[in-house]
Amino acid sequence: MYAEERQGEIARQARAQGRVDVAELALSFSVSLETVRRDLTALERSGVLRRVHGGAIPAERLRHEPGLAVRAGEHTEQKRRIAQAALAELEGAATVLLDAGSTTAQLADLLPVGRELTVVTNALPIATALSGRTDLTLHLLGGRVRPRTLATVDHVALAGLADLCVDVAFLGTNGISTERGLTTADPAEAAVKRAMVAAARRAVVLTDSSKVGDDQFARFAGLEDVETLVMDNAVDPRVAAAFEAAGPRVVLA
Repeated sequence: MYAEERQGEIARQARAQGRVDVAELALSFSVSLETVRRDLTALERSGVLRRVHGGAIPAERLRHEPGLAVRAGEHTEQKRRIAQAALAELEGAATVLLDAGSTTAQLADLLPVGRELTVVTNALPIATALSGRTDLTLHLLGGRVRPRTLATVDHVALAGLADLCVDVAFLGTNGISTERGLTTADPAEAAVKRAMVAAARRAVVLTDSSKVGDDQFARFAGLEDVETLVMDNAVDPRVAAAFEAAGPRVVLA
């Protein structure tokens, strides 16, 4: 097989599977790892793929990250159930981190009235929704605002998290798998999520089942870094069991 033919097949597999692995490609084509790496480099230079650790993903996956308004309208019933179930994770908490995202926004709307909480968030919509609550002490992290998610990111947001120690952090994710852990599309948002996990005594991830197996560009945590996963009950029971075997307790809503 000529290099051009092999590269065409690699591109086809990447688009069909969402990702290709260097070692698996070398085995299937009976070529060396270095040959595959050269193929991936050529495909990246032509704008077809983007190299990631151990392999590559289609370039169009990086270009298509749904905006917050689009995501807010997807899987709304599942997200409502997930947010309702996540309220139980507030037990004993006085300080809370709320990550940006459509599911965490649902949780923000359900925070119990009359309970004094300190809430820290990097999400402009969440901060706006909670700004009128006199029973809450609200902190909005500074930083550059990503228009697509309305989340604050970069060094100012990271500096604001560096000295915090909160009882529980509620995070969203764009992808989750036993192989790659928790991933998101943007490295700057991944860095903030990583800092949130580090700042919290307990990390709780809220995710609907559509995210399962969809590994995104930037990894921000392993499953072992999370105490609890709150998911909708459409997730395959075998997948839920595999997640629990990797570390976190799984709550199905």
